Amino acid sequence: MLSRRTLLAASGAALAAPALTSPASAQTRWQMATPYPDGNFHTRNIRTFIEEIQAGTGGRVQVQLHSNASLLPMPQIKRGVQQGQVQMGEILLTAYSNEDVFFDADAIPQLVTNFAEAKKLADLQKPYIETRLSRQGLSLLYTVPWPPAGLYAQAPIPTIEGLRGLRFRTFSPATNRFAALVGAQPTLVQAAELAQAFATGVVQAQITSAQTGVDTSAWDYARVFTPLGFSMTKNAVMVSRRAMESLSAADQQAVRAAAAAAERRGYDLSSEAQRSTEATLGSRGMQIVPPTEEFLAGLRRISATMTEEWIGRAGEDGKRLIDAYRA
Repeated sequence: MLSRRTLLAASGAALAAPALTSPASAQTRWQMATPYPDGNFHTRNIRTFIEEIQAGTGGRVQVQLHSNASLLPMPQIKRGVQQGQVQMGEILLTAYSNEDVFFDADAIPQLVTNFAEAKKLADLQKPYIETRLSRQGLSLLYTVPWPPAGLYAQAPIPTIEGLRGLRFRTFSPATNRFAALVGAQPTLVQAAELAQAFATGVVQAQITSAQTGVDTSAWDYARVFTPLGFSMTKNAVMVSRRAMESLSAADQQAVRAAAAAAERRGYDLSSEAQRSTEATLGSRGMQIVPPTEEFLAGLRRISATMTEEWIGRAGEDGKRLIDAYRA
């Protein structure tokens, strides 16, 4: 016959059992913000990334994606991750270069013109970016470059002097400085506002990727696209360090593994997007006009100036990065 003490012990163990098993079955729910639309290759890459996180953690980590700036506009995403509004976010790194010059290395014109160069610079730049984000309670998960940027205008522009006086759309300190150096009038406009800005004459020209042109239906507001290989800026996907460290070691590893796969896949998607989006611009009636040698020569002069200016702001670490990249 069971004693009262034995019965009490058995019932206590039964009550404790759910508490002991619940952490193993509990779900962690994260929110993620990106400013780009669902059809953009970065967003498609993120959706696969999320699926791989959920699969790799056995469903213990669930991530809800808020695309197209539906939760936070791009300028607010990084702070949103820092403050815990969202646990993960995607940003255009160069857009935050007022915080730190190292976020802007890939925006120097003509420093990077193809995917091999983009990968080399990204790998060299990564430790500097990780260190800076870590100070802000963030962890870098992966970066993926945009396809090479080109010039959008209403007519072919044969020399860089043709940009002088034009109202020029900017989206980062580097594009702002470029506009100033060529004598254009810099005007800050986010991608979602491009069509209206061109339609109302707020801007007359811009430099950005063919992917952004497709995302914003550039054929509705510009007539000519000139593929310049101007720059290949990167998007960075980051996570709150506090949120990451709340996961088990195994789940943290699963997130890192999914991030590494997303970076590899992102380069392939970006390369494919370069081909397909330039073709789309042409098929929708835009002229695809190769740059003249005169324009490229002017661009190289601007590049030399902006590279030296960047090293001046970045100091010894910046010189070390550029020297290593050029080696």
